[in-house]
Amino acid sequence: MASSRTPDRDALKRDVLARVEKEGVRFVNLQFTDVIGLVKSVTIPAHQLEDAIEHGKWFDGSSIEGFARIAESDMFLDPDLSTFAVIPWERGPDTTAKVICDVYTPEGEPFPGDPRHVLRRALKEAEDMGYIFNTGPELEFFLLRLGPNDEVSLSPHDEGGYFDLSTDLAAQVRKEMVNALEAIGITVETSHHEVATGQHEIDFQYDEALKTADNAVTFRYTLKAVARKFGLHCTFMPKPFYGINGSGMHTHMSLAEIATGRNVFADPNDEYGLSDIAKRFAAGVLAHARGMSAILAPLVNSYKRLVPGYEAPVYVSWARVNRSALIRVPKISKGKPQSARIELRCPDPSCNPYLAFAAMLRAGLDGVRRNIPVPAPVEENLYEFDAAMLARHNVQTLPGSLREALDELERDDLVRDTLGPHVYERFHEAKRLEWDEYRMRVSNWEIERYLEIF
Repeated sequence: MASSRTPDRDALKRDVLARVEKEGVRFVNLQFTDVIGLVKSVTIPAHQLEDAIEHGKWFDGSSIEGFARIAESDMFLDPDLSTFAVIPWERGPDTTAKVICDVYTPEGEPFPGDPRHVLRRALKEAEDMGYIFNTGPELEFFLLRLGPNDEVSLSPHDEGGYFDLSTDLAAQVRKEMVNALEAIGITVETSHHEVATGQHEIDFQYDEALKTADNAVTFRYTLKAVARKFGLHCTFMPKPFYGINGSGMHTHMSLAEIATGRNVFADPNDEYGLSDIAKRFAAGVLAHARGMSAILAPLVNSYKRLVPGYEAPVYVSWARVNRSALIRVPKISKGKPQSARIELRCPDPSCNPYLAFAAMLRAGLDGVRRNIPVPAPVEENLYEFDAAMLARHNVQTLPGSLREALDELERDDLVRDTLGPHVYERFHEAKRLEWDEYRMRVSNWEIERYLEIF
């Protein structure tokens, strides 16, 4: 169990309890995520934190999406003290902190429905092969106006474009978002306006995958909280508007040797700066791209983004400068071969980062283990290829709908094994229900298209 008595944990415990007293913390949110990736929380008075650290905190999991049936509902939360932080917008008389927890069964075993455990299991496989998995997700988002009754409108807040320098409210909101992220322990590298009207991006530090998954989850609710302070709504919906770019979660990744910290993706003598291991890893990701699409792009709406023409990938290929490819090789800074990495461009920010990183990692390790040869890179604009050209280059496409993605998930043994039976069954069931509801719902488009003429 994660709370075994180690010197590091004991030292962390002393440090956390000292911070609680020094900063006048009154409440602590014990956080975890459901299978879909939504944050759940149990709030305890600060005086209960030490007991929660020592013995965990029991809760009923039967009402949590994808967790447990009523007959197996009891489980407990074990705080990961390295994730403790005071919530900057909840300082005051009722100062509140948060800590992310691992979920355990009554027998003290990791709960198989805990997405964080799914990622930990995948990271253990990498560790057994001698590797650390590093990731850097780039979460794009839209800032929308709120209506007179605080309802979310489809009105973007600003008229800016890519990298525009502006002095409107959105620029100030981004600065406040950066301040809040840094105050909660996330190191921000850049922030800027994105391509679409009302669209933005804030990038945080590249790091080990469990930490960046924790940060991605914290990032989403932090930005929503800050936006609300300014009377705005922050949405990570992949494609809220027809005809303009959607929001992605492009994910940079690499493997490092545990023993030396050396980036095993780097080869300065290669044309792309990539080692043989990096190329085999990329080949594994490409081989399982269709099978893990439902994990990386998990909404009905995700597949409105994954269409040609809006810088979102549709084709299962790789390249350096071609942004229509699924995997891009970022330019390596001069004198920094250790920065070699690959960028997967199909994930979107509605995904569960724990499940997404676990799927990416195991797909890549499958390529390394089975020595899958990487296909030839395709640097041409794939959006201009017809069916014959795609067939000539042996380029597949990503699923065109959530239904198709779920069918591919069913067929991919490795991705299903990555999730484990518990998460797979509950994720698959939830998403089938989502697709069926969408399929049966009459949309405004259908009314506008058919009502008068038929």
